[in-house]
Amino acid sequence: MGRVPPPAATLAQLRASGWTPSSVKDELRRNAMARIESGRPLFDGLLGYDETVLPQLENAVLAGHDVIFLGERGQGKTRMIRSLVGLLDEWLPIVAGSEINDDPFAPVSRYARDLVAEHGDDTPVEWVHRDRRFGEKLATPDTSIADLIGEVDPIKVAEGRYLADESTLHFGLVPRTNRGIFAINELPDLAERIQVGLLNVLEERDVQVRGYKVRLPLDVVLVASANPEDYTNRGRIITPLKDRFGSQIRTHYPVEVGIEMAIAAQETRPVPTAGGRPVTVPEELAEVVATVSHLARSSPHVNQRSGVSVRLTVANRETLVANATRRALRLGEPEVVPRVSDLDALVASTAGKIEIETLDEGRDEAVVAGLFSAAVLTVFRRRVPAGTIAGLVAAFDGGRVVHTGDDLPSSGYVELVASVPALRSAVTALAGAVDSPAAVASAVEFLLEGLHLSKRLNKDVATDGRAVYRSRR
Repeated sequence: MGRVPPPAATLAQLRASGWTPSSVKDELRRNAMARIESGRPLFDGLLGYDETVLPQLENAVLAGHDVIFLGERGQGKTRMIRSLVGLLDEWLPIVAGSEINDDPFAPVSRYARDLVAEHGDDTPVEWVHRDRRFGEKLATPDTSIADLIGEVDPIKVAEGRYLADESTLHFGLVPRTNRGIFAINELPDLAERIQVGLLNVLEERDVQVRGYKVRLPLDVVLVASANPEDYTNRGRIITPLKDRFGSQIRTHYPVEVGIEMAIAAQETRPVPTAGGRPVTVPEELAEVVATVSHLARSSPHVNQRSGVSVRLTVANRETLVANATRRALRLGEPEVVPRVSDLDALVASTAGKIEIETLDEGRDEAVVAGLFSAAVLTVFRRRVPAGTIAGLVAAFDGGRVVHTGDDLPSSGYVELVASVPALRSAVTALAGAVDSPAAVASAVEFLLEGLHLSKRLNKDVATDGRAVYRSRR
């Protein structure tokens, strides 16, 4: 129906239009079935879940379940929850002015019931877009029943209304998301006595406020997220509440480096570059950044209980590009291409996203440096054939010495490649027939560092960050 709401502006016009109400779960199910039948994905931009999480989520939507996503940080739980909004109808009619999206055909709040009783078929109807039918709350220990369900509004009481008057109620987030989707992130952080307040929402589909004899039958799909450690660490989800969720879906990190690379490329914020300089991230360096995260998830030096988020890969890729941009601006080069020497800058974006398990003071940086070295070596062995390695090592046996560094211009690397045939052929094998000096510089540094880490060349690092590569003989 586009961004313009339908024309029906009164209850009579809505009835004449043929519009018929349906529950939120039926609405989600109907739109999900249409997407599945047409071969379209339920959600855009969710990579790596096609064979695992998404089929479970499709089943949950088709079954009409409330869902809890269980998984470590940075696994896309919140993104999936917010993406459910796309399965709602684009526009929904409500009684105009209703705080809880009252159905014009079956109003539940006192305000809407009184309005319909007074105006009948002339009751004004308002159309709300699906984006307004989503409510979200980050669970915190200080969250109250008033936040979620509602409370007496002292201002309305001060205006002269009786406490027993239903119109003195101030609705909480859940009623305000009536006929929509309500999400609670980090559910175990919600105090257990507050979790009890959600039991009726999930089972009886109503809310009760204070001591009022008022029942608000709500139409809400409840979706929650939790970290597995939260069950026993910061808090827990009470058993009756877990029992009321129809489906519990376990999320996971990308199982393949290629998927992690695709996610990082999709999520990385573009870095503005001076003078419109183009930015190119070589495949081998993008793979190194993703491999660091994969290695960290299996490292005995990293706390695995807290997880290693995909946000680590994204932040590292952004920092890699930022450091290369800084060099291009400083040296006046026309393009931005990261190098291996830029990896040193990634310590800042890595240290805060992994928890190092070591008793030795100052070991954190050594662990991080070890992860990056292991990642470069892993990618080097995967991408550079043995025949190329032998030719490169032979080129250094005559005593050749190569200087590299973050502050060296790309032209110096081009001159080096021109003077060493084995290096020229290795660069072509790795990066293709590149004519970009910055791309050549990146390929050269990757090859030299790979040779060093595979113990084929010696490397001396100066205090200014520059490196010297020479033969081991």
